[in-house]
Amino acid sequence: MFEKIRIIFTIPELRQKILLTLGLLAIYRVGWQVPLPIVDPAAMRAFAEESGGISDLLKTVAVFSASQLSQATIFGLGIMPYISASIIFQLLGTVWPPLEKLQKEGESGRKKINEYTRYATVGICLLQSWAYVAFLSNTRIGEASLIQPSFLVDGSLPFSWQLVAVLTMTAGTVFLMWLGEQIDEFGIGNGISLLIMAGILAAMPSALVSLAGDTSWELGGGGGKMGIETILVLAALFVGVVAGVVFMTQGQRRIPTQSAKHVRGRRVYGGTRQYLPLRVNQAGVMPIIFASSLLLFPQMFFQYVSSAYPGNTVLAALHDSFTRGQSYLYNICYIALIYFFCYFWTAITFNPKEMADNLKNFGSFIPGYRPGKRTADYLERVMERITYVGAGFLALVAVIPTIVSGALGIPAQIASFYGGTGLLIAVSVAFDLVQKIDSHLVMRNYSGLLEKS
Repeated sequence: MFEKIRIIFTIPELRQKILLTLGLLAIYRVGWQVPLPIVDPAAMRAFAEESGGISDLLKTVAVFSASQLSQATIFGLGIMPYISASIIFQLLGTVWPPLEKLQKEGESGRKKINEYTRYATVGICLLQSWAYVAFLSNTRIGEASLIQPSFLVDGSLPFSWQLVAVLTMTAGTVFLMWLGEQIDEFGIGNGISLLIMAGILAAMPSALVSLAGDTSWELGGGGGKMGIETILVLAALFVGVVAGVVFMTQGQRRIPTQSAKHVRGRRVYGGTRQYLPLRVNQAGVMPIIFASSLLLFPQMFFQYVSSAYPGNTVLAALHDSFTRGQSYLYNICYIALIYFFCYFWTAITFNPKEMADNLKNFGSFIPGYRPGKRTADYLERVMERITYVGAGFLALVAVIPTIVSGALGIPAQIASFYGGTGLLIAVSVAFDLVQKIDSHLVMRNYSGLLEKS
């Protein structure tokens, strides 16, 4: 393995791509530490400790922003607006004919859709950053404001400074989008995905420090701290969960296909048996993202209403019922939505009729099924069955942090690394990066990173 890593850095083109990618990621992390000029960092830290994580809205944004929104930085929105815009246009492409036509125009259509996506990203940034700045300016810790006193006029933040903060955060997200495009063009790997992965992994050191502080390093623990046996269980569980995610992410159902035989003179061509791979987790991480985002609305609504009517026990109970990880109702709704969005997203991204037509056009067929409609029906039936398994896997990964936190009594910040969106993204991006490095090595007659020496 070390010899293969050495070989990677002896290839000038590959070395340049890797170093450029690392440099752009370093710029991303440096910019992440730059706070908004209007914010009082000490007040923000105090509020984050007092509220246990700012708010559910900011926690959801933090999935794509390294969980650092408590610092209110210029990259506070991360690249979630760009992801949201991309998802919107991908969904619209299936129901809006003009956009569907653009998707079929090849490279020129893709460039046009990317242009529309950028415009939509700016619009989403303006809305989200305005809501975020309004949240900062209206929040108090006792009598103290989260805004620096020098920016306040009669106890409130003037419109001009609100606009500056909004434009600063919007520019930060646009800059991240540009960084991702530079990695795509001149670096290695998918730029946006690498930025997401860097943000997720950046939260690990603080989580490990927190874990070490809550451990007594003795059997049985003591003083309200975890024992060393709990740490060993956590380590073994983490390895098992990562192995399971890798296995299911790479899992395929291989359907045997056979090409038709062609006789030319005395020679027979074709007739070879191949496989059509269908991914078990066809929907990827999208169902978890959609389910989490949808469940955010009742959380925000009941949180607002219950705070407006603090004496109402019914509203307080409803708020507790839709608080992440604190009720069976939330987890049941979470799992149900993951199943729904798994089938929904698979129906959008998987077209059995088109796949059957492609097999027919290339002179291939699935043994036992006539080309055309019967093949398409068979592919759809198989995909429905394996999607059920994939949805169950996603649901399990999504609720593992809740189970780990409740069973072992560890903080949610640490439990979040045992499942959920972050782990799936990290594994998927790591595999994609390794495969792209492999392609460079194989092209130059070297063995890949995952091949045995």
